[in-house]
Amino acid sequence: MTNRSILAASGRTSSGRTASGRPASGRNVELIVFAVLVAGLTVAPLMVYPILLMKVLCFALFACAFNLLIGYGGLLSFGHAMFFGFAAYVSGYTIKAWGFPTELGILAGAAVAAVLGLVAGSIAIRRQGIYFAMVTLALAQMVFFFCLQAPFTGGEDGIQAIPRRPIFGVIDISRDIVLFYVVLAIFAAGFLIIWRTIHSPFGQVLKAIRENEARAISLGYAVDRFKLMAFVLSATLSGLAGATKAVVFQLASLTDVTWQMSGEVVLMTLVGGMGTVFGPIVGAAVIVVMQNTFTGFGEWVLVAQGCIFVLTVLLFRRGIVGEIVALAQRRRGEEDAAPPPVAEPADKQPPSDRGGVRASAAAGPSEASAPVSS
Repeated sequence: MTNRSILAASGRTSSGRTASGRPASGRNVELIVFAVLVAGLTVAPLMVYPILLMKVLCFALFACAFNLLIGYGGLLSFGHAMFFGFAAYVSGYTIKAWGFPTELGILAGAAVAAVLGLVAGSIAIRRQGIYFAMVTLALAQMVFFFCLQAPFTGGEDGIQAIPRRPIFGVIDISRDIVLFYVVLAIFAAGFLIIWRTIHSPFGQVLKAIRENEARAISLGYAVDRFKLMAFVLSATLSGLAGATKAVVFQLASLTDVTWQMSGEVVLMTLVGGMGTVFGPIVGAAVIVVMQNTFTGFGEWVLVAQGCIFVLTVLLFRRGIVGEIVALAQRRRGEEDAAPPPVAEPADKQPPSDRGGVRASAAAGPSEASAPVSS
């Protein structure tokens, strides 16, 4: 398809602006914000426990991958934990039992998640709306029971004591501070892949499908193929996050593949701002820090998460970042709509502002014509 049809499907013009005439995107601003975020994270381990930071980064990547599917593709999945958790099992098993290097174990987990996403996506995209969500939930439950019964997963105990082998044989990740920078690099790479996808022609078609699928079909797009590609990419990056988390905590357990985990990533995305670039990162940080802070309250943390979910849906549907962006756009709109200053009429200006013409006339003819004495 041509760029013209892509722009038509997404409601944009060839000048790079939307139909409303506003700039198409703030890509440079997003990159600057991301650079500042990464720069801040490089010094964060000096002030915050590295394990907590790595957990936030893993779930932030998971939420960003999920947001690619729901926020830009309009596809709600209730089964994304199957990619996150199953990749953790694959990564942990290949590293511990087969002796894979850490980087190959992580890549193996992401690759298996991609294959699983291809199979699950091929089945799920045949349905739309709530039916799509229910199909993904059913498939996730099948994966959960497989992980519970399979001999290599360790059952309810999971795979424990996953070794941290050196990255590329030279980077010793046995220290948390070193592993943190590896996790930060993985997160940055995954985020940039998502960011580039969002701002590519492929991403514009996804937005067009989300806004008006019938129109995208009428323009000749193979809608199901685009949905499947988005689903597989989201599953792959979710698997990358899960495999990385298994290395961080040296554990792959059933917790990562339960339907509750699928609910948590939905909550993170909603709290931060669905369909925004940085919303899932903020949402993941809020939820993970809340869980870590109130871990002593046991099951009451789940009650608090449920309350946050309800309040977000009822009162802050745009999420934290979404509300901030909407507020900034309203203020910018008010500034653009403000009328320009109008010059005062000549008859209302003070005499000194009009070159002394009226002042000379008021002085009388004798004073106006009198010679200037030296």
